[in-house]
Amino acid sequence: MRAISGLWRWRHNPLRRATDLAEAWVALTALLLILALAPLTGALVGTVAQDALQESVREQRASRHQVKATVADTLGDSPLKTDPEAAASGREVRTRVLADWTAPDGTERHGTVTTRIDDPQPGDRFPIWTDRQGRMAARPLDSATATTHAVLAGVGAALLLIGLVECGRRLIVWRMVRRRYARWDQAWDRAGPDWGRTGAGS
Repeated sequence: MRAISGLWRWRHNPLRRATDLAEAWVALTALLLILALAPLTGALVGTVAQDALQESVREQRASRHQVKATVADTLGDSPLKTDPEAAASGREVRTRVLADWTAPDGTERHGTVTTRIDDPQPGDRFPIWTDRQGRMAARPLDSATATTHAVLAGVGAALLLIGLVECGRRLIVWRMVRRRYARWDQAWDRAGPDWGRTGAGS
């Protein structure tokens, strides 16, 4: 709006300089670019990210499986047994244990895993995520989280474009102002020798 009001203010103003009008046009152009390209860029990036992330969701769901593990032994006073900061902040406390589980391909597995059980005892059962061979894997990405990430990517792309356009506008205006000051300096240099002299037209 400031760009539009600037154009209107300089439209018939007798004090208007060419640079004043040019700066207003630059501001208006930047505003129109932002209004036209920012939503388009955000939507495009968000759509591409959504497609890629949802494909990743499908691949992870196909390759990762939730199985039941059984606590075989606790790891005693391991320094990684609990997270005091997590307990203090109300986040989940994880405990490391030795556990047995059966892989999706039927093979028996044994190893160190983490569990959300506060006080695990041998024989306790809990769910874990594995790949097809029974190796530990992270929980697969869910569709809602993927959509959230895609939206954030789109918003981030739109904000980045806005920042680039605004930086371009500021750079152009800065160069225009420098040229204006340079012309003023040249004009003062030409007028300087005759400044204040009688009959010099001052």
